[in-house]
Amino acid sequence: MRSETPSARSDESAPGDGLVRAGAIVFLIGAVATLVTVAPLFLGTDPFPPVAYAVCMLMGVGFLVAGAGVLRSIAAQRRQAKAVAVGGD
Repeated sequence: MRSETPSARSDESAPGDGLVRAGAIVFLIGAVATLVTVAPLFLGTDPFPPVAYAVCMLMGVGFLVAGAGVLRSIAAQRRQAKAVAVGGD
């Protein structure tokens, strides 16, 4: 008897994979925006308008979206493991 949860094949995408990818992209956009908006503080130039600082919030949004994708993937794996356990008895 195997005690491991069966995993999906590597060429198939799991339920939360799309959210994790989208969250990573949004996070990277926010990270680049953060670097761009902080640069004038070190260069001694005029700061960007407040809208530029609002784009920096995408970093947190991307983190939350990726976290939701991870939780969705966990839930799907638990459902799959439960179905295997119920079917195996």
